[in-house]
Amino acid sequence: MGTFHAFLLAVVQGLTEFLPISSSAHLVLLPIVMEWRDQGLVMDIAAHLGSLFAVLIYFRHDLKKLFNGWFRSFGQSNASNEDASLAWLILWATLPIFIITLLVKAYLIPHMRNAVVIGVASIIFGLLLWHADKSGKQTRNNKELNMRDALLIGIAQAFALIPGASRSGVTMTAGMWLGLTRVEAARFSFLLAIPTILAASLYGTYMATQHEAVINWGLTLGVIVCSSIVAFLCIHWFIKFVSKIGMLPFVIYRIALGGILLFFYL
Repeated sequence: MGTFHAFLLAVVQGLTEFLPISSSAHLVLLPIVMEWRDQGLVMDIAAHLGSLFAVLIYFRHDLKKLFNGWFRSFGQSNASNEDASLAWLILWATLPIFIITLLVKAYLIPHMRNAVVIGVASIIFGLLLWHADKSGKQTRNNKELNMRDALLIGIAQAFALIPGASRSGVTMTAGMWLGLTRVEAARFSFLLAIPTILAASLYGTYMATQHEAVINWGLTLGVIVCSSIVAFLCIHWFIKFVSKIGMLPFVIYRIALGGILLFFYL
């Protein structure tokens, strides 16, 4: 992999991981459109690690409170503080994608990494995002969520196994359907990304160790740093402006992307 290829991979991952437009779709499409060889598992992991570091750094103060509240909740019958509750909700919301991944990933997902599936998923889940943005009450915040809400958002996150669906997109869609404001839906989605990306990266690292491969550590670290910087700026921009711009620009992009893919590959 050349330097430009690695740089473009990092930028694409950083831009798309937290926007509701599907990072997996763009990472699948990048080698197809550019007529490059697939970037390989190591570079995919590096790009995702960059996104993980970005969200950890951006929410570092929130995470400190969540961890403290969560640890204090053990063995304390009266530990009902909001930080502990939110931490538990994130864990509950993470559960469905782990279970569904174990059940279907090996049999179904490998056959879905193609442009047609990405195009259809991009359009369908884009329209669902638009509907949630328009019809959701958007009056609740994350402190008002309950276990049922968390599980529903977690089940929605499992649809992100379909390339083109978008992990952030489906979780924000579910959050807004449950009455969360755009900003609160985005914050919960970003916090939920932490255990999900971490687990996926650990699994990917394990799989990578099963194959002998020469790793260009300089290029790999460069991808991590670049992806992290872009993702950090993307999170900051999205949270700052999403309440004003809404989801329509992302819906339009998804429909246009899906239409182009179906036109050329169907």
